Amino acid sequence: MGTEIETVIVGGGQAGLAVSYFLKHAGREHVVLEKAPQAGHAWRDDRWDSFTLVTPNWSFRLPGAEYSGDSPDGFMPRDELVRHFEEYIQINQLPVEFGVRVDEVEADDGGYRVESSRGRLWAKQVVIATGLFQKPAIPPWAREVPETIFHIHSGKYRNPSALPPGAVLVVGSGQSGCQIAEELLQSGREVYLSTGRAGRAPRRFRGKDIYEWASLIGLLDRTPAQLRSSQERFASNPLVSGKDGGHTLNLHRFARDGMRLLGRAQGALDGRVFFAPDLAENLAFSDQFEKNLIQRIDGYIRFAGLEAPAETVPELKDGYEMPEMSELDLKSAGVTTLIWAMGYDFDFNLVKLPVVDETGFPLSQNGETSSRGLYFSGMPWLPGQKSGLLLGVGEQAHFVARKIIGR
Repeated sequence: MGTEIETVIVGGGQAGLAVSYFLKHAGREHVVLEKAPQAGHAWRDDRWDSFTLVTPNWSFRLPGAEYSGDSPDGFMPRDELVRHFEEYIQINQLPVEFGVRVDEVEADDGGYRVESSRGRLWAKQVVIATGLFQKPAIPPWAREVPETIFHIHSGKYRNPSALPPGAVLVVGSGQSGCQIAEELLQSGREVYLSTGRAGRAPRRFRGKDIYEWASLIGLLDRTPAQLRSSQERFASNPLVSGKDGGHTLNLHRFARDGMRLLGRAQGALDGRVFFAPDLAENLAFSDQFEKNLIQRIDGYIRFAGLEAPAETVPELKDGYEMPEMSELDLKSAGVTTLIWAMGYDFDFNLVKLPVVDETGFPLSQNGETSSRGLYFSGMPWLPGQKSGLLLGVGEQAHFVARKIIGR
């Protein structure tokens, strides 16, 4: 026994809501199952207090709710973003059921059997819209960190005062790691930052926000076929911040301001954390990324004949003056908190069909899988990088909805 419904959307984030919007306006029966108890879960529960979008407000393009406020070049704070999602559901009367966990999706008699905490459902179509950020990425050796150290994933960090007094080790120098490390340093904390390979971009360059340039030069429209390797799909986004009106994040600036930079964290034992001797390589990667990006923008400006003020981005070298450290004794360094800022892992094991590749990433054409009636939505590279962003999620959701409506 079970409930029959035409389409089940698994996940009530930006992609699930966008698909629901199109199906609702087409008068098609569907339900959105969201395991969290409230709207905007990822933004509400997995972001810190001072969090803002790193993409300008004009890029907020949920279908039917595109940004129209008086601060298009600003950066929306967390609570305002959550409010947008709440209002989106209410205004469009989207059929979202909160607090429902989906455990399994299996092909069954030309459709799909969906096992959930609300019971069994039978659906003609299923849309997996759970996103890529499903499980906090924490290394296996985290168990070797002493119990006396307070350690949390970046998604559970809220503000400096919520942490125990003392120095902080942040493992991971992507968007979240650098923004959190900067806030801690500005609060007066001693901060150690374990770095990795993440690019850097100036917040503004030659009269425009870097995100606008990225859109203009086609970076956000790239498809997997344009990447040097399939692993590039999972590379860290370039470092920028939207806090306080938006500014550039730079590891060299961090070093100049007193942050202690380290190589990639490799393990822990007896109260010590060990690091690879790759700090200089990580800094060089970030520096070269910025240079390449600037050259590409300069070339686009020349090719398009645009009028844009000339600008030279300062080249800082402070990080290279910092000696490599192979290990850090947490007690001697006064470290009382460790923050894992290594991102998230994705897991689509709930789908009991061969529709993912060797990395576990969906195999599809624009989100449409080889299993008729099964779709993915809300992930980057389906078909382009922006399909996982607020800027492009609506386009890909529209494609999926059209496929469903046309069946």
